[in-house]
Amino acid sequence: MSDEQQAEAEQVDEEVESGIQDGDFVRLAYTVRTIEDGDVVDTTDKEVAEEAEIDVEGYEFEPRVVIVGAGHVFPEVDEALIGAEAGDEDTVEIPAVDAFGEYDEDEVRTVSANKIDEDDRYPGAQVTIDGDQGRLETIIGGRARVNFNHPLAGEDLEYEYEVLELVDDREEQASGLLGMYLQEAPDVWIQTDEVEEEQVVESDDDEDEDAEPETETVTVDKDTLYIEATPQMTMNQQWMFSKQQIAQDIMQRLDIDRVIVQETIEGGMGGMGGLGGMMGGAGGADIEEAIEDVDIDADELAAELDADEE
Repeated sequence: MSDEQQAEAEQVDEEVESGIQDGDFVRLAYTVRTIEDGDVVDTTDKEVAEEAEIDVEGYEFEPRVVIVGAGHVFPEVDEALIGAEAGDEDTVEIPAVDAFGEYDEDEVRTVSANKIDEDDRYPGAQVTIDGDQGRLETIIGGRARVNFNHPLAGEDLEYEYEVLELVDDREEQASGLLGMYLQEAPDVWIQTDEVEEEQVVESDDDEDEDAEPETETVTVDKDTLYIEATPQMTMNQQWMFSKQQIAQDIMQRLDIDRVIVQETIEGGMGGMGGLGGMMGGAGGADIEEAIEDVDIDADELAAELDADEE
């Protein structure tokens, strides 16, 4: 390699190291379209979604926080982000094989109609057959034709994005990760708590190895992420089934010791919806009066039971 080539290579390395790197948190605005038809697949822009006649109700359209190199975006986008700066814009083409896979004719199969719920026996219905998800294409008599390809299989994509900023604040990082996982960003905050925990006391070398280990209570500092759960979050299936994995991922990436999820339920007693009636209408005082009104003699009750047995 000539001196000129060496200098150019060093300049490229310096430019890459000066920009965004693997593991950086970045906030992206993006729109993904199919190259062939220009159909919008995903976007953070509400106006773009509305123009594409996508249902926007109940969906938050805002830039997303992603971790570069963590698989949060397509590999081609991850590669393009390395060395980029805040404010950079670009459009990357994603081949079908790296997007949602090539279209596979073998994934269009004929199955028994008995495997499909009667309410789902119409073209276009989303069905699950033997654990595989697919779309019902036709149903004739007792046979159904189901396409198990991803709806976007075989489609090359165009990923247009803008790097809005690097996200360094840990609370913003946590909020961004939750938003990516759950499609909503609950209120979060991080604080250091003093927590008491049991620790094993180091034993002397001459102590019995079979003896129970001695422990002591010590106070330690723990960086804690607090999450204020919303009603929507508590009912989110992704959260219900994956909360442990989500929390572990956040703790590992943000160097957090623990995660505490708080749920606030507000409202007066009127919201009990007649719970008193379900309990026979007995309040505390009524229960005491009812007990006093019941006159039960233990000896008489035992005699009656013996008589019944005879």
